[in-house]
Amino acid sequence: MVDAGEDITAIDAMSAASGMKFCIVVSLQSVETKLAKNSSEYLSAIAGDRTGSFTCKIFGGSPVYNFFKAVQPGTIVLMEGIARDYRGVFSPDIMSVRALTESEILRGNYAQKVTACSHESVESLKIELNDMISHIGDATLRAVVAGVVNELGDDFHTRAAGISMHHAYRNGLLEHTVHAARVGILLLRLYPFVDHDIALAGLLLHDVGKTIEYTGDAVTQRTKLGVLHGHLILGYRLLRKIAIQNRMNGDILERLEHVLLSHHNEPEFGAVVRPATPEAVFVALVDNLDAKMGMVEQLLKSTPAKNVFSDFHKGLESKLLVLPVDRDGEMCDGSQ
Repeated sequence: MVDAGEDITAIDAMSAASGMKFCIVVSLQSVETKLAKNSSEYLSAIAGDRTGSFTCKIFGGSPVYNFFKAVQPGTIVLMEGIARDYRGVFSPDIMSVRALTESEILRGNYAQKVTACSHESVESLKIELNDMISHIGDATLRAVVAGVVNELGDDFHTRAAGISMHHAYRNGLLEHTVHAARVGILLLRLYPFVDHDIALAGLLLHDVGKTIEYTGDAVTQRTKLGVLHGHLILGYRLLRKIAIQNRMNGDILERLEHVLLSHHNEPEFGAVVRPATPEAVFVALVDNLDAKMGMVEQLLKSTPAKNVFSDFHKGLESKLLVLPVDRDGEMCDGSQ
């Protein structure tokens, strides 16, 4: 039996052998009503903490059904269950669950423990971001990028970059932005025909609209404007306002706006238009690279050590092999 206590994490529960009991404090990130193959309704709840998250299925006859039906996303709960595997995926039976009181949350510092956040130093990321801005050669463009970042303030440093796909945790937007810009700076030297200032500015600003698209700390949710407009349009509006205040060159502004509006590459993925400048093509590809590698990194960190593969990831459209490379393995004899 996995001992109950403040040191039990989501990854501990997911690593437990099937049939073992566990007791854990987690945040309920979402609860959705779904239909089973026999057309009966069940609840699909995602619960987790800083180490990872898992899905619980709760059917109508369960004693905890009514609790999950009424609970609000972000509620911190004490959950008792039995570890189960379904087709290689952790799928626990939840035996009991209750919301923690405010005093319990404060006493155990659970708000911090259940809130996933960047594993990197946020202060170091902030310093690196400001250094990158200072390396934009065009003075007006540099002032515009700094102006957008300054206007957003702490929201840019704390907001998640997504709800579930990539960098979906506190400080994830800052981490993704700096990582993408690192990659871009390394690659730009290979492509002299790409305007370096516009490309770097595009990488630093491409997701700024997410500060308005999303809200929440322990649980990230879309705002009303996030649903109605999306972060590409919201970022475009932010950029345009600051650019007009700084009397920015019209051609440079058009090209930078295009980077923000096209960086999802395909309309089916949310792009307003397809990339149609060297800088827009470059930023879209670098953004996608860092987003995908962010997914890979998170799966490597959150998949239990006993697993060979992660769960299926929608963004990668695949499971991920999480075993390290076996450099002492047998030599290939051509039989495979």
